Amino acid sequence: MRIVGGQWRGRRLAGPRGEGIRGGIRPTSDRLREAVFNVLTHAYDDAVEGAAVLDLFAGTGALAFEALSRGAASALLVDDGREAGGLIRDNLAALDGGARARLICRDATRLGPSADPPATLVFCDPPYGKGLAPAALTAAARGGWLAMSALVLVEEVASAGPVLPEGSFRELERRAYGETAVTFARFEG
Repeated sequence: MRIVGGQWRGRRLAGPRGEGIRGGIRPTSDRLREAVFNVLTHAYDDAVEGAAVLDLFAGTGALAFEALSRGAASALLVDDGREAGGLIRDNLAALDGGARARLICRDATRLGPSADPPATLVFCDPPYGKGLAPAALTAAARGGWLAMSALVLVEEVASAGPVLPEGSFRELERRAYGETAVTFARFEG
């Protein structure tokens, strides 16, 4: 697994070993990250440049680190998994990203109030098929983690039902990439 664009292009990221993928960490593939970031750059007026990123269910941190590599200002990576925390810390150290990124060891569905500036770009990549995205996005909205009009991306298995909570989020589009679907939305408070 590597960073596919920006200042850290080609740099390797630590990923789960063997059981990790079955145990819950499922890193976003290089190809899917490249496709998603192409959409962000060309269809959403380069939503990455200068963004405050929130990466829910961060896993390895690949989405947040890709965003930082491509010009995001900061990233908060949220994951309560022990293995994920270790991988994120390893990747932070390898990329020397500690000044712009921080790990928050917390359940993404129970965030509580935020002490950080609200995010303008949100990645939500929960374990597939468990319906966790709506709960995590609701917790982020209630806790003040999201800026008004934040761009939100939810990665989920293509066969999943609704991935956005009702009310505060407006779906912009949904793109299928094989077995995976990425929903693009706006937070409307």
